[in-house]
Order: sequence, then C-alpha cells, then structure tokens
Amino acid sequence: MASFNKVILMGNLTRDPEMRVTPSGLSICKIGIAVNRVYNSKEGERKEEVTYIDVDAFGNQAEVISKYLVKGRPIFIEGRLKLDQWESNGEKRSKLSVVLESFQFMDSGNRNSSESSGGDYERNSPSPRQSKTQGQTQKQAEENFDDDVPF
Repeated sequence: MASFNKVILMGNLTRDPEMRVTPSGLSICKIGIAVNRVYNSKEGERKEEVTYIDVDAFGNQAEVISKYLVKGRPIFIEGRLKLDQWESNGEKRSKLSVVLESFQFMDSGNRNSSESSGGDYERNSPSPRQSKTQGQTQKQAEENFDDDVPF
C-alpha cells in the first residue's frame, strides 16, 4: 500500500529558535509555530482556533533559521510528520511533530523596509560546519539524531 507524508504550514514563531550542535557537528534547530484558523460557528459567531506545532530543522537550514528568525516572525514550512514515543514514569507518552524539509521567509524582518520577502539570506547565511556528518544525507543524520543530542 502506498503512503505519503507531506506537511505544508504557514505560521508565526512562538519562541526564539533553539539551536544545538551535536558532538558529531550536526546543527539542530527547534522552533515552535502557531497556525491560526478563523471560522464561523453554527450561531454565526466568528471564532479563532490556534494550533501550536513543534518543528525540527537540521544542518544548514537550522543555522539559517537560528540566525535570521525570532519570536513572532512568519515562516512557510514544508516537511513531514514524525511521531516520537517514549516512556516516562511507567507511562507511555507520544508527541507528533514536523521535520522540516524546506522553508521560506515570509517577510524581510524589517517592517519599515520595502525589501522583497525573505531578504538576501542565502548570500549572508553562515557557511556549513565542517564535520564528519557532512557526507551524510539528512536521513542518515536523523537516524543518528537520538544517539548524540545534547539536550
């Protein structure tokens, strides 16, 4: 049976990006985004629903997000769902999150400027870290993710 795992989201950061680097040199950035939905109830009342989503970014994308984004900034994300399961105090726990595959800035960050959306982040982005994981694919790096995460 075929399967497909793709998520497309646009929302605002709920907190500043949290950047970590594993002992093997892999950059990991954790962000939270809020996605709003506005709808009318059966009574005709306008309501707003907010969904909070945790997102993990890896490698150069993690470094760019950490460098250029702050709480409140909008972002467009494409990624995939990931279910983490663990046991805590004898109780089984689980959490659904998104693994970032690509993203776009939705504003220039300078609200008084007429710059185009996204600014010129590629030219100014930090250079990739030199590490032994540089030859790894993102999937290989994610498989080793749980073994050497410092948080």
